[in-house]
Amino acid sequence: MSAIDGPHRRYNPLLDEWVLCSPHRLERPWQGQTEPAEREALASYDPACYLCPGNPRAGGARNPAYTSTFAFDNDFPALRPHVADDARVPAEQRARQDEQTELLVARPESGRCRVLCFSPRHDLTLAEMDVADIHRVVDAWGEEVQRLGSLDSVRYVQVFENKGAMMGCSNPHPHGQIWATASVPSRPERILASQRRYHQAHGSDLLGDYLAREIVLRERLVGENAHWVALVPFWAVWPFETMLLPRRRVADLSSLEAEERDALAEILKQLLVRYDNLFACSFPYTMGWQSRPTDGAEHASCRLHAVFFPPLLRSATIRKFLVGYEMTAEPQRDLTPEQAAACLRETSERRDKNHAS
Repeated sequence: MSAIDGPHRRYNPLLDEWVLCSPHRLERPWQGQTEPAEREALASYDPACYLCPGNPRAGGARNPAYTSTFAFDNDFPALRPHVADDARVPAEQRARQDEQTELLVARPESGRCRVLCFSPRHDLTLAEMDVADIHRVVDAWGEEVQRLGSLDSVRYVQVFENKGAMMGCSNPHPHGQIWATASVPSRPERILASQRRYHQAHGSDLLGDYLAREIVLRERLVGENAHWVALVPFWAVWPFETMLLPRRRVADLSSLEAEERDALAEILKQLLVRYDNLFACSFPYTMGWQSRPTDGAEHASCRLHAVFFPPLLRSATIRKFLVGYEMTAEPQRDLTPEQAAACLRETSERRDKNHAS
């Protein structure tokens, strides 16, 4: 399917929702928010950083003098390993739930929150790290997923990274998070349900068939190697949203083979350097891995994939906001996925050392 020039809607089969595309709107003059690109130079070690090796953390513990990746339990977690049952819910709230359980529902939720430091270097991002060091991050993701997923109290492990102050990241030290939850969260559950329905109807996995189609069309491909493909999804909402897909159907990070981990480190480096070079800045984003639940089932319909949601639209100083129609009706974008993919493809995968750090 070739690009459509006029306004149109695109279907997202993973979330069972539509996205409005309005490519003609890029022609309008911009008089919205602008702000200077950040150019703060960071030291390789910050004595005040609670993630640097050897430093005390905000919760009182002290980091070891780690030399590679380092994972620890979040000192201020959103979830706790043990949560009391609904006896702790106020009696008045329980009474309301009993009367109208479909309208006022609350359930305890237990879980574990981990922090993964990607590097001991305070001044690096994944894009600036060597492929070998990114490989250690990939290995750490797999180890965390396997360890947390083996706990009886855990049904889903979410690996994610918020990069940059624009995405709410409060510490520039390169790090991500892993949350393990007793329930499958809402978005992964929607994606898993869509994949199950497709598999039941077609006997194949949704993202596998989608990937095969994208490889033929090549309109939205950004990069590829022997084991992975980076592309802008046909249904992308954010201007330069991308997806990483394995060529082999694999359901979680811990199941990746050695050569797939090698190739993942390589394509992560390529994609993230393209991001940084696109607007000559340290490109902000939220990244997350979507995988199978940790219930021990095979989940033949599920294909592991990563999604990147960067907020930048026209430059390092202009961001995309989800407001108005997007919040009250449905997602909408101006730059088409085909245009976004072309911009990223045409951007060098060799790091430009002259842009803002």
